[in-house]
Amino acid sequence: MHLFTISFKKPAAALLFLFMWFALPIAVAAAETAPEQQLLAAFKGGSHIALMRHALAPGIGDPDNFSLGDCATQRNLSAAGRKQAETIGRKFRQAGIEQAQVYTSQWCRCRETATLLKLGTPQDLVMLNSFFRDYGRREMQTDSLRQWLIKQSLSDPVVLVTHQVNITAFSGVYPGSGEIVIIKKNLDGTFTLAGTVKTD
Repeated sequence: MHLFTISFKKPAAALLFLFMWFALPIAVAAAETAPEQQLLAAFKGGSHIALMRHALAPGIGDPDNFSLGDCATQRNLSAAGRKQAETIGRKFRQAGIEQAQVYTSQWCRCRETATLLKLGTPQDLVMLNSFFRDYGRREMQTDSLRQWLIKQSLSDPVVLVTHQVNITAFSGVYPGSGEIVIIKKNLDGTFTLAGTVKTD
């Protein structure tokens, strides 16, 4: 029996390989792209999900004293981030999307982003919580999200405000702050990447 092994002479190459490995999508099997207005129109029409990374929150991860119930211990939106979230909400409304089912991670920066969109009262969804500190939860948590989405009718627009690691695991896209990844749910229960909407 032969074992397949990979060795790297340079640490940077190893880091790149690991990033590519973790960026592989778990739930989205195919990809296509479309113009922004077409994407938002498709999203408004149903059978699509908007996976949104929280707005600008300077830094990486959270402080060592992080506590889920205490925003003062977390990395939070900056003034620019709050303005960005409001701008994204206007972009939805300009596309004719006045209301949506909005779900959010329990992290404060996600909750604040979801609220500032002004598309509806945000609801916490635990499976949107960040697994940045524990990549061992990546596959299980992403599959839980996939199973939950399969059960949703998606007759109304659904916005999920979450974290980069969650979005990348689901879609293979590495989104910027405030970037929206539009996913189509197919009739057979699979998902297709439709494209992304960025905020200037």
